[in-house]
Formats: sequence, structure tokens, C-alpha cells
Amino acid sequence: MRIILSVAAAAALLAAGFALGAAAPGAPTLPDRLRQTLASVGLARAPADDHDQRYAAAAPDRPKAAPDPHAGDDHAGHDHDHAHNHAHGNEHGDAHGADEPHEAGTIRMRPDQVAGQDIVTRSVEGGTLARHLLVPGTITPDTDRIARVPARVVGTVAEMRKRLGDAVQANEVVAILDSREVADAKSEYLTAQVQAELQTINFERQQKLLASRSASEAAFETARAAYLENRLRVDLARQKLSALGLDAAEVALAQKRDEATPNQSTLRRYPLRSPLAGRIVERKVDVGTAVGKEGDPADLYTVADLSTVWIELSVPTVDLAQVREGARVTVTPGRTGETERRAEGRVIFVSPFLNPDTRSARVVVALPNPDLAWRPGTFVTAEVEIAQDAVPVRIPKAAVQTVEGQSVVFARTAEGFEKRPVTLGRSDDEAYEVTAGLEPGAEIAVGNAFLLKAELGKADAGHAH
Repeated sequence: MRIILSVAAAAALLAAGFALGAAAPGAPTLPDRLRQTLASVGLARAPADDHDQRYAAAAPDRPKAAPDPHAGDDHAGHDHDHAHNHAHGNEHGDAHGADEPHEAGTIRMRPDQVAGQDIVTRSVEGGTLARHLLVPGTITPDTDRIARVPARVVGTVAEMRKRLGDAVQANEVVAILDSREVADAKSEYLTAQVQAELQTINFERQQKLLASRSASEAAFETARAAYLENRLRVDLARQKLSALGLDAAEVALAQKRDEATPNQSTLRRYPLRSPLAGRIVERKVDVGTAVGKEGDPADLYTVADLSTVWIELSVPTVDLAQVREGARVTVTPGRTGETERRAEGRVIFVSPFLNPDTRSARVVVALPNPDLAWRPGTFVTAEVEIAQDAVPVRIPKAAVQTVEGQSVVFARTAEGFEKRPVTLGRSDDEAYEVTAGLEPGAEIAVGNAFLLKAELGKADAGHAH
């Protein structure tokens, strides 16, 4: 009963509103369906019958309501708004439709755009991953390439021909000594040489006389014995010169030059030569210093060839079994800020003995040093290669990007690039193993791949809008 009354009350209110509107000049008539509904509840009469219509037609002089200029404004405004919205929607729709359809994970890029952004691509292939052991070390001179210039005789330093840091060649004269010992040895050789020449002449003369029976057999044998004895003295004197590092032929030539220049004598001069090529890294004496005797300096120079240096490593016992001779070693400076400098060497020695204090073994690495940049005494970090693992798919680390927390690479396509998720396995300092998502032969971006990641982010953002 309450529901019926409520409906009747609502209908009454609605009818009153239409009645007020109808009282206004030029107000539109009620729709037929609404009029019938109101008539059914007794609030309005049914639509006009034919009699009513004929009555209206028979009264042409009945005054007509002036047309309201605002009549239908609501509907007209609605039509205007609809037309405006439709036009606006077409404008946006046309602009959006002009773009090429975007597929998620793809980047359209022409070849000239790829080249312009320096995006480097490479075909995927298998390779080797190297595992390393990090060990601190110290650079030392190569003991096979360091030598001293000793004072082999007792004497005094007459000349120092090289300064500290100078380069020297093998067998180059670096200093001159003044030595009485050398003078005695040279004199002994030269005297024996002269006597040997005389005895040779006498022996040959006695040999001819014996052949012509002008000399006795005894005289010939005496001459032969003297000849052989002097030859022996010459050989002994030559060996003495050789023990001093002197060449007998050079001594003989120097003697002939001295005969031509009586005011100059080389008899007491003793040249000291460098045993190898390198640089003078230490100078121990000055001109006038006495050398050779007990308590005197034994060396004049230290020469080092630093084109190859050693690195002394101390490898703990737990890691020693993984280090082998011949293994590759990558060396970087131990000081922060110099990590961009790298060099590669080889393990040449693994000691079979352990240091009782540190419980570590000595490992020696030979490191090429052509530019002399690696100085002995420098602390370094060595990456000793301990294993090599062959993998079917190996890609550079620069090719991998992280998108939404997932590792991806960008594969080359005819239109540009496409994002391709990958599953990474083992790794080394330069590359990853790919266990899923990529096959050998695929072409991917390996240089400036981060630019593709940025382009993908912009494309996805525009597509979402």
C-alpha cells in the first residue's frame, strides 16, 4: 500500500512539473506515452482524439504562441557539444592512427640510425669462460736480467763512462781501471810472444841445417825444446789475460799503437764491460776509488734489463693446488685510481716449499714490461687463471641490460631490434654464459646497448599513453 502511494506521489510531482511547463508560452506538449501513463493514474487526460484535432483545425483564428527563441536550447546545445566532441575525437583518432602500430618489446630503427648511435652488433657464438684467483703481489727485477760490473783486478778507477740511469749495450765499456796487476799480465804475454817468435826462427834455421847435415842432431833438439817451451809460455800468458777478461789479440794491437805514440801507454789500462744490455740502476764508486782489495768495493755498477720483470706472489695453501705453471695472469696496480692499466704475464715457477711463517708458497710470474711502466717494488693485484670452462653461448657483459628486473639482450631484426629475455649462467670478468633465451648465430647489440634500453622505455611510455 505504501509503495502504491509513493508511486502516486512521485507521479503527482512529475505531473505538476509538466503542468507548470505547459503553462509557459510555447511549451512543448507531453509525449503521448507519458500522457497515457499519467492518465492511467488519473493525473492527465489521454491524447486528443480526432474531435479535438478537428476542433483545433476549425479555429484558425485562435492566437498562436510566439516562437520562443530559446526553445530547444538544451537539445541544440547537446547537439553542438556532441558535434564538437565528435570532431575533437576524430582529430585525436587521426593523430594516433598516423603512428605505426607498436608491439611491446620492439624498437623500430633504420640502419642509418643504428650507425649514427654507434650501436655495435655481433653474432652470438660459443667460447670459454676463465675463472681467476685474486692474489696480492710485489714487482721485483728479473734475476736473470740483472748483473753487476765487478772489479776483477786490483787497481784504481780511472774513468767512469756511464751515469746513473744511462742505457748500455752488452759488452760496452763502462769504466776504465788503472792496474799494475794488468800491466804485469800484459807484459808477461808480450814478452813471451817476442821470445816465442825468436825461438821459432831459431828452430826453423836448425831444422834446415839438419836437413843439409850442416848442424848436429843435438843442436836441433836444443832449438826444438826452447821453441816448445816458449810456445807454452805464450799459451799460459794468454790464458792469464783471458782470466782477467782481456783478449790477447787486442793487447798485441794496443802494443803496436803504443809504439806509434810513445807518450801514451795502454799497458796499465783495464776496461770494464757491461755483461748485458739494460740501464745503469746503481753506481757504487767514483773516479779515484781503489777497488779489488779486501775491504774495497767489489762492484762499480749494477745493470738491469727491466723489459721483463717478475711478480712475487704469496698463494695460500688452500688455493695452491689450483695454481699451475704456465697459467695466464692479469696484473693491475694495487693503488686505487690506476685500475685502467692492465698487463698479462705467465706463471713460471711454483715453489714446492711453504713459508713456515705465512703458510704460503712462493709463486713467480714473468711480466713483459716494454715501456718500463711496471717498477720494481710496486704492489700489484694479480688475477691468476685457475680454470677454463667451455660454454655453447657466450656474450659480452656490455650486451646485457636489466629491464623490469629481468636480464635482456637486444636482437637485431629487419625493422630494428627486439627485446629478448635471457637466462644467465656462469661468468668471468668479461662475459656471461647464456643458458636459455638465445641461440648461437643470433645477432645482438654488444656496444651501446643501453641506448636501446632507453629507446624501449620511451616507446613503451608513449604506447601506454
